[in-house]
Amino acid sequence: MSRELPREDEKYAFALRRANAAAVLEYAWSTTAFTASDAIAATGLTRSTVIALCDDLVERGWFAELPNARAAGEEYRKGRPARRYGLRADAGSVVGVDAGQHCVTAAVADLRGRELARVHTEVDPDGIEDRVSIADRTIAKALDAAGVLERSVLCAAVGVPAPTDLDGASPDGEFEFWSRMNPGFAAHFRERGWLTEVENDANLAALAEGALGAGVGASSYIALMSGERFGAGYVVDGHLVRGKRGAAGELRLLSLVEGVGSTHGIAALLRTWALDLRTSGAVSDDSLIMKTPKEQLGAEIVFHAAEAGDPAALALLDRMAERLARICAVLGGLLDVERIVFSGAVAESLGLLLPRTAARLDELTHPPAPELAASPLGGGVVTLGALARALEIVRTNAIALDPLAPMREQTIPF
Repeated sequence: MSRELPREDEKYAFALRRANAAAVLEYAWSTTAFTASDAIAATGLTRSTVIALCDDLVERGWFAELPNARAAGEEYRKGRPARRYGLRADAGSVVGVDAGQHCVTAAVADLRGRELARVHTEVDPDGIEDRVSIADRTIAKALDAAGVLERSVLCAAVGVPAPTDLDGASPDGEFEFWSRMNPGFAAHFRERGWLTEVENDANLAALAEGALGAGVGASSYIALMSGERFGAGYVVDGHLVRGKRGAAGELRLLSLVEGVGSTHGIAALLRTWALDLRTSGAVSDDSLIMKTPKEQLGAEIVFHAAEAGDPAALALLDRMAERLARICAVLGGLLDVERIVFSGAVAESLGLLLPRTAARLDELTHPPAPELAASPLGGGVVTLGALARALEIVRTNAIALDPLAPMREQTIPF
């Protein structure tokens, strides 16, 4: 015999309780420890409602009850000391993946965003090995290194060097490069029962810069991935701009920009230009560009040589500054951003290049030109953005998720 549907008032009561529980749970994300009075002040709910919801969230595994206020060192003149609660950082975990062309990186974090482990797997960019399997193995190693169970994973966010739609799929194009970089990650991880988002890597870098990096404090900025190829993540008026098909940050328009002509990035171009310069014979034999073996000659050598005052290397930086200034003038002018952040591993080497670029940008743009900044987040910026996005998804959907049940008589980390 089928169960009757709840009456309308029962449906309303259920929805109201769920909304109230979500409000208390949301408040817990923003603080380390709180009393019922704290939650009442934050949510406007009654004392009896808050206490009942906190007990329920303890039972479900979201909260742990902490030593009471008196035991925690707070002074009480009379009455019973207040009960204290906190969100359990180990109630679940999130996975962030940077599924790049040459390397797959997986990181695991707890629900407070504390990174527990990170694992890298080198990938043959032209190989035929299944990238989904590579990601699976890398995630498994990261979970093992973090000491957490696979069933604790509540969400996975994956960054790929391709545009993605709202379902996490990438279109065919770029000689099948996009579909090769994103061979069904979203469907695969959802089959494991995880909330999953697959996003363009530059978009995740932009989220990381806004949360932790050089985008902090700016409401409109661009995160420019600038290694082998340029790609951009746009945040305008505090919102990530994706576009209809998720391709807003694809920079094929650079092929139309005079003095640019392609999406080749700083690392790729400095390597090519240095090799060409070496072949031309126009460089002094005592230049680091000539002394370095060809197979080791790249952007890092050019930067080191420029810092040592090498005229040939400084000329290459001036050439690159002209190119970057044109890119920044176009992108910054289109979106009227206040800051352009250079993200990725190359960012730490831009000390001499950015001032040259900024000086030329001032000449190309109507003042004030966008501020130029080097990211402090290094080559792990996409992974950090993936973790930040995964945590945001968990926080938004927490009331509908089942956290990992607490182990009794265990010290709970926060």
